[in-house]
Amino acid sequence: MKILYIGCVESSYLLLEKLIEAGADIVGVITKKESNYNSDFRDLVPLCEKKEIPYELVENINEEKVYKFIENIQPEIAFCFGWSQLIKDDIIQKIPQGIIGFHPAALPKNRGRHPIIWALVLGLQETASTFFMIDASADTGDIVSQKIVKISYEDDAATLYQKIMTIACEQVVELWEQLQNGTANKIKQDVIEGNSWRKRSKKDGEIDWRMSGRSIYNLVRGLTKPYVGAHFVHQGKEIKVWKVCEIDTDKYENIEPGKILDIYENGDIDIKTGDNVIRLIEYESVELKCGEYL
Repeated sequence: MKILYIGCVESSYLLLEKLIEAGADIVGVITKKESNYNSDFRDLVPLCEKKEIPYELVENINEEKVYKFIENIQPEIAFCFGWSQLIKDDIIQKIPQGIIGFHPAALPKNRGRHPIIWALVLGLQETASTFFMIDASADTGDIVSQKIVKISYEDDAATLYQKIMTIACEQVVELWEQLQNGTANKIKQDVIEGNSWRKRSKKDGEIDWRMSGRSIYNLVRGLTKPYVGAHFVHQGKEIKVWKVCEIDTDKYENIEPGKILDIYENGDIDIKTGDNVIRLIEYESVELKCGEYL
Protein backbone atom coordinates (compact mmCIF):
# COMPACT_ATOMS: atom_id res chain seq x y z
CA MET A 1 0.00 0.00 0.00
CA LYS A 2 1.65 3.21 -1.23
CA ILE A 3 1.31 6.00 1.35
CA LEU A 4 1.60 9.78 0.98
CA TYR A 5 2.48 11.32 4.35
CA ILE A 6 1.63 14.91 5.35
CA GLY A 7 2.83 16.63 8.53
CA CYS A 8 5.12 19.20 10.13
CA VAL A 9 4.98 18.90 13.94
CA GLU A 10 6.41 16.66 16.66
CA SER A 11 3.53 14.17 16.47
CA SER A 12 4.00 14.01 12.68
CA TYR A 13 7.63 13.00 13.15
CA LEU A 14 6.88 10.35 15.78
CA LEU A 15 4.10 8.71 13.76
CA LEU A 16 6.12 8.79 10.52
CA GLU A 17 9.10 7.25 12.27
CA LYS A 18 6.88 4.49 13.69
CA LEU A 19 5.37 3.68 10.29
CA ILE A 20 8.81 3.53 8.67
CA GLU A 21 10.04 1.17 11.43
CA ALA A 22 7.00 -1.06 10.81
CA GLY A 23 7.85 -1.30 7.12
CA ALA A 24 5.14 0.94 5.64
CA ASP A 25 5.68 1.99 2.02
CA ILE A 26 5.96 5.78 2.35
CA VAL A 27 6.27 6.95 -1.26
CA GLY A 28 6.32 10.68 -0.52
CA VAL A 29 6.13 13.31 2.23
CA ILE A 30 4.61 16.79 2.15
CA THR A 31 5.96 19.02 4.89
CA LYS A 32 7.26 22.50 5.77
CA LYS A 33 10.77 23.82 6.22
CA GLU A 34 9.66 26.09 9.04
CA SER A 35 6.52 27.33 10.77
CA ASN A 36 5.74 30.60 12.54
CA TYR A 37 2.61 29.33 14.28
CA ASN A 38 3.22 25.68 15.20
CA SER A 39 4.85 25.75 18.66
CA ASP A 40 5.71 22.05 18.28
CA PHE A 41 7.07 22.30 14.71
CA ARG A 42 9.44 19.46 13.73
CA ASP A 43 11.49 19.30 10.56
CA LEU A 44 10.77 16.02 8.74
CA VAL A 45 13.36 16.60 6.02
CA PRO A 46 16.34 14.91 7.79
CA LEU A 47 14.26 11.76 8.34
CA CYS A 48 13.09 11.78 4.72
CA GLU A 49 16.63 12.19 3.43
CA LYS A 50 17.97 9.48 5.73
CA LYS A 51 15.31 7.05 4.49
CA GLU A 52 15.53 8.31 0.87
CA ILE A 53 11.86 9.28 0.79
CA PRO A 54 10.84 11.95 -1.79
CA TYR A 55 9.45 15.10 -0.16
CA GLU A 56 7.85 18.39 -1.15
CA LEU A 57 8.11 21.58 0.93
CA VAL A 58 4.97 23.73 0.88
CA GLU A 59 3.40 26.59 2.77
CA ASN A 60 -0.18 25.70 1.89
CA ILE A 61 -1.41 22.13 1.47
CA ASN A 62 -3.63 23.25 -1.41
CA GLU A 63 -0.80 24.65 -3.57
CA GLU A 64 -0.61 23.61 -7.22
CA LYS A 65 2.67 21.74 -6.68
CA VAL A 66 0.90 19.43 -4.23
CA TYR A 67 -1.32 18.19 -7.08
CA LYS A 68 1.74 17.58 -9.25
CA PHE A 69 3.58 15.79 -6.43
CA ILE A 70 0.61 13.45 -5.93
CA GLU A 71 0.46 12.73 -9.66
CA ASN A 72 4.17 11.86 -9.68
CA ILE A 73 4.15 9.44 -6.71
CA GLN A 74 0.66 7.92 -7.27
CA PRO A 75 -0.23 7.07 -3.64
CA GLU A 76 -3.09 4.72 -2.78
CA ILE A 77 -3.81 6.39 0.56
CA ALA A 78 -2.56 9.41 2.52
CA PHE A 79 -1.91 10.03 6.21
CA CYS A 80 -2.17 13.66 7.36
CA PHE A 81 -0.97 14.00 10.95
CA GLY A 82 -0.28 17.45 12.38
CA TRP A 83 -1.34 19.89 9.67
CA SER A 84 -3.59 22.79 10.64
CA GLN A 85 -4.93 23.73 7.19
CA LEU A 86 -8.08 22.19 5.74
CA ILE A 87 -7.47 20.07 2.65
CA LYS A 88 -9.60 20.89 -0.39
CA ASP A 89 -11.88 18.19 -1.73
CA ASP A 90 -10.00 18.25 -5.08
CA ILE A 91 -6.90 16.87 -3.34
CA ILE A 92 -8.86 14.36 -1.26
CA GLN A 93 -10.41 13.00 -4.45
CA LYS A 94 -6.97 12.42 -5.98
CA ILE A 95 -6.16 9.80 -3.32
CA PRO A 96 -7.97 6.53 -4.19
CA GLN A 97 -8.48 5.34 -0.58
CA GLY A 98 -8.74 8.84 0.89
CA ILE A 99 -6.78 10.69 3.56
CA ILE A 100 -6.59 9.67 7.22
CA GLY A 101 -6.15 12.35 9.86
CA PHE A 102 -5.30 12.32 13.57
CA HIS A 103 -7.02 14.21 16.38
CA PRO A 104 -6.11 13.83 20.08
CA ALA A 105 -9.70 13.92 21.34
CA ALA A 106 -12.72 11.62 21.60
CA LEU A 107 -14.47 12.46 18.33
CA PRO A 108 -17.24 13.31 17.68
CA LYS A 109 -16.71 15.24 20.91
CA ASN A 110 -14.16 18.04 21.03
CA ARG A 111 -13.37 18.68 17.41
CA GLY A 112 -11.44 21.80 16.53
CA ARG A 113 -8.52 23.66 18.03
CA HIS A 114 -6.12 22.99 20.91
CA PRO A 115 -7.56 19.65 22.07
CA ILE A 116 -4.85 18.89 24.64
CA ILE A 117 -4.99 22.38 26.12
CA TRP A 118 -8.78 22.51 26.37
CA ALA A 119 -9.02 18.99 27.84
CA LEU A 120 -6.76 20.06 30.71
CA VAL A 121 -8.16 23.57 31.16
CA LEU A 122 -11.69 22.16 31.39
CA GLY A 123 -10.60 19.51 33.86
CA LEU A 124 -11.67 16.51 31.76
CA GLN A 125 -10.85 13.07 33.15
CA GLU A 126 -10.28 11.43 29.78
CA THR A 127 -9.57 12.20 26.16
CA ALA A 128 -8.67 9.95 23.21
CA SER A 129 -6.34 9.21 20.33
CA THR A 130 -8.48 9.20 17.19
CA PHE A 131 -7.72 8.44 13.53
CA PHE A 132 -10.42 9.43 11.06
CA MET A 133 -11.11 9.95 7.36
CA ILE A 134 -10.52 13.56 6.36
CA ASP A 135 -13.33 15.32 4.51
CA ALA A 136 -13.88 18.95 3.53
CA SER A 137 -14.83 19.95 7.09
CA ALA A 138 -12.77 19.91 10.29
CA ASP A 139 -12.57 16.58 12.14
CA THR A 140 -15.96 15.31 10.93
CA GLY A 141 -15.03 12.27 8.80
CA ASP A 142 -15.60 8.59 9.61
CA ILE A 143 -13.62 7.28 12.59
CA VAL A 144 -11.29 4.38 11.73
CA SER A 145 -9.56 3.93 15.10
CA GLN A 146 -10.07 5.41 18.57
CA LYS A 147 -8.54 4.63 21.94
CA ILE A 148 -9.41 6.33 25.23
CA VAL A 149 -6.64 8.08 27.17
CA LYS A 150 -7.14 8.69 30.90
CA ILE A 151 -6.17 12.09 32.32
CA SER A 152 -4.85 12.14 35.89
CA TYR A 153 -4.92 15.10 38.24
CA GLU A 154 -1.11 15.28 38.00
CA ASP A 155 -1.04 15.44 34.18
CA ASP A 156 0.02 18.61 32.42
CA ALA A 157 0.39 19.47 28.73
CA ALA A 158 3.70 17.62 28.40
CA THR A 159 2.72 14.42 30.21
CA LEU A 160 -0.69 14.18 28.53
CA TYR A 161 0.93 14.68 25.13
CA GLN A 162 3.33 11.84 25.91
CA LYS A 163 0.48 9.56 26.99
CA ILE A 164 -1.45 10.24 23.80
CA MET A 165 1.56 9.74 21.53
CA THR A 166 2.59 6.49 23.22
CA ILE A 167 -0.85 5.09 22.44
CA ALA A 168 -1.06 6.69 18.97
CA CYS A 169 2.30 5.26 17.83
CA GLU A 170 1.14 1.70 18.53
CA GLN A 171 -2.34 2.45 17.23
CA VAL A 172 -1.15 3.76 13.85
CA VAL A 173 0.73 0.53 13.13
CA GLU A 174 -2.38 -1.50 13.99
CA LEU A 175 -4.43 0.72 11.68
CA TRP A 176 -1.89 0.41 8.85
CA GLU A 177 -2.06 -3.38 9.14
CA GLN A 178 -5.87 -3.32 9.13
CA LEU A 179 -5.92 -1.10 6.05
CA GLN A 180 -3.62 -3.49 4.23
CA ASN A 181 -5.70 -6.58 4.96
CA GLY A 182 -9.07 -4.84 4.55
CA THR A 183 -10.26 -5.22 8.16
CA ALA A 184 -10.36 -1.52 9.11
CA ASN A 185 -13.83 -0.42 10.21
CA LYS A 186 -15.33 3.01 9.55
CA ILE A 187 -17.72 4.53 12.08
CA LYS A 188 -19.75 7.48 10.88
CA GLN A 189 -19.64 10.46 13.22
CA ASP A 190 -22.81 11.94 14.63
CA VAL A 191 -22.24 15.58 13.69
CA ILE A 192 -25.20 16.73 15.79
CA GLU A 193 -23.87 14.99 18.89
CA GLY A 194 -20.40 16.49 18.65
CA ASN A 195 -19.02 19.88 19.64
CA SER A 196 -16.12 21.94 18.32
CA TRP A 197 -13.55 23.76 20.44
CA ARG A 198 -12.61 27.26 19.33
CA LYS A 199 -9.18 28.75 18.91
CA ARG A 200 -8.03 30.06 22.26
CA SER A 201 -7.18 33.73 22.69
CA LYS A 202 -4.47 35.42 24.73
CA LYS A 203 -7.15 36.43 27.24
CA ASP A 204 -7.95 32.75 27.81
CA GLY A 205 -4.50 32.32 29.33
CA GLU A 206 -4.80 35.11 31.91
CA ILE A 207 -5.20 34.15 35.57
CA ASP A 208 -7.99 35.99 37.35
CA TRP A 209 -7.49 35.42 41.07
CA ARG A 210 -11.26 35.45 41.58
CA MET A 211 -11.31 32.08 39.78
CA SER A 212 -11.42 28.90 41.85
CA GLY A 213 -8.13 27.33 42.78
CA ARG A 214 -8.95 24.28 40.66
CA SER A 215 -9.67 26.44 37.62
CA ILE A 216 -6.32 28.21 38.02
CA TYR A 217 -4.52 24.89 38.49
CA ASN A 218 -6.13 23.51 35.33
CA LEU A 219 -5.31 26.65 33.34
CA VAL A 220 -1.64 26.53 34.31
CA ARG A 221 -1.18 22.81 33.61
CA GLY A 222 -2.99 23.14 30.27
CA LEU A 223 -0.79 25.98 29.02
CA THR A 224 2.55 24.97 30.50
CA LYS A 225 5.56 24.05 28.36
CA PRO A 226 5.79 23.30 25.47
CA TYR A 227 2.93 25.80 25.16
CA VAL A 228 2.94 29.53 25.88
CA GLY A 229 2.18 29.44 29.60
CA ALA A 230 -0.61 30.96 31.66
CA HIS A 231 0.04 34.45 33.01
CA PHE A 232 -1.09 37.10 35.46
CA VAL A 233 -0.58 40.83 35.21
CA HIS A 234 1.53 42.69 37.77
CA GLN A 235 2.10 46.43 37.42
CA GLY A 236 1.19 46.24 33.75
CA LYS A 237 3.57 43.36 33.00
CA GLU A 238 2.60 39.81 32.09
CA ILE A 239 4.19 37.22 34.38
CA LYS A 240 4.29 33.66 33.01
CA VAL A 241 3.36 30.81 35.33
CA TRP A 242 4.48 27.25 34.57
CA LYS A 243 3.58 25.24 37.66
CA VAL A 244 1.29 25.65 40.68
CA CYS A 245 -0.36 23.48 43.32
CA GLU A 246 -3.66 23.79 45.16
CA ILE A 247 -3.68 24.41 48.91
CA ASP A 248 -7.06 23.42 50.32
CA THR A 249 -7.65 25.40 53.49
CA ASP A 250 -10.41 27.41 55.16
CA LYS A 251 -7.85 29.51 57.05
CA TYR A 252 -8.32 32.49 54.74
CA GLU A 253 -12.08 32.50 54.14
CA ASN A 254 -12.31 36.20 54.98
CA ILE A 255 -9.40 37.23 52.70
CA GLU A 256 -10.10 38.71 49.27
CA PRO A 257 -8.87 36.98 46.10
CA GLY A 258 -5.48 38.08 44.79
CA LYS A 259 -3.79 38.78 48.11
CA ILE A 260 -0.25 37.44 48.54
CA LEU A 261 -0.37 35.41 51.76
CA ASP A 262 3.15 34.02 52.08
CA ILE A 263 6.49 34.15 50.26
CA TYR A 264 8.82 31.28 51.10
CA GLU A 265 12.61 31.11 51.08
CA ASN A 266 12.58 28.72 48.12
CA GLY A 267 10.57 31.26 46.10
CA ASP A 268 7.14 29.61 46.38
CA ILE A 269 4.30 32.09 46.80
CA ASP A 270 0.83 31.52 48.27
CA ILE A 271 -1.98 33.59 46.77
CA LYS A 272 -5.65 33.69 47.78
CA THR A 273 -8.08 32.62 45.07
CA GLY A 274 -11.86 32.69 44.85
CA ASP A 275 -12.20 29.66 47.10
CA ASN A 276 -8.82 28.52 48.45
CA VAL A 277 -5.08 29.10 47.94
CA ILE A 278 -2.77 28.59 44.97
CA ARG A 279 0.96 28.17 45.47
CA LEU A 280 3.18 29.44 42.66
CA ILE A 281 6.06 27.00 42.17
CA GLU A 282 7.53 27.81 38.76
CA TYR A 283 7.06 31.30 37.33
CA GLU A 284 8.90 34.20 35.73
CA SER A 285 11.01 36.28 38.04
CA VAL A 286 9.01 39.11 39.62
CA GLU A 287 9.33 41.31 42.71
CA LEU A 288 6.30 40.67 44.94
CA LYS A 289 5.61 41.55 48.56
CA CYS A 290 3.63 39.68 51.20
CA GLY A 291 0.27 41.39 51.71
CA GLU A 292 0.30 42.88 48.20
CA TYR A 293 -2.73 42.42 45.96
CA LEU A 294 -2.49 41.17 42.40
